[in-house]
Amino acid sequence: MKAEYFFGLDFGKTHDFTALVVLERAELQGAWDPVAFGFRTVTVLRLRYVKRFPLGTEYVEIVQRVKEMMGSRALNGPRHLVVDATGLGSPIVELLRRAEMGCRLWPVSITGGDKDSFADGLYRVPKRDLVVGLQVLFEQGALQIAEGLSERAALVKEMSDMRVKVTSGGHEQYEAGKSGQHDDLVSALSLACWAVSKRWRGGGVGFRSDRRLV
Repeated sequence: MKAEYFFGLDFGKTHDFTALVVLERAELQGAWDPVAFGFRTVTVLRLRYVKRFPLGTEYVEIVQRVKEMMGSRALNGPRHLVVDATGLGSPIVELLRRAEMGCRLWPVSITGGDKDSFADGLYRVPKRDLVVGLQVLFEQGALQIAEGLSERAALVKEMSDMRVKVTSGGHEQYEAGKSGQHDDLVSALSLACWAVSKRWRGGGVGFRSDRRLV
């Protein structure tokens, strides 16, 4: 099996949780193809880990925890860390860089624009692309999420609570449906899925999965 791991990290503020997910992109041996005279390759996306850190957890502690997980021997492939740098910006990105996690770091600023861009070491990605990309994966059954995974129910609820609002300027906004609801898990997972798609040029959408778990 050939695998890569994408960590999605959404840092919360005072009243918001910090969320971390670990997404595995794996290439498995599929059925025998008599035409090609070889085994087919089946690509799957698996959500391996989900965590909400308690409110008030220091950023330094979160970074240390991510670093420990990044160094796990259970991860037998390249690793990527995709972090929402929208509100906290360069200080938190620098904190992650100084931790020397041995992975590719993807700092992302979430925007309300129409297309993504990259400049000065920062990706600028429309929230619409993140949320819609994740929704497509769910609808296609291309994202495997085990029944017993921690925070699974909270993640599914966040997905169902997402709403689209159109501003007076005609722009779409994607956010939790009611005041007080959270979208940190959706944000972290959508970041990881977006990076998979970016890394594999469309590989984040249309995956063939062994079975639908959500």
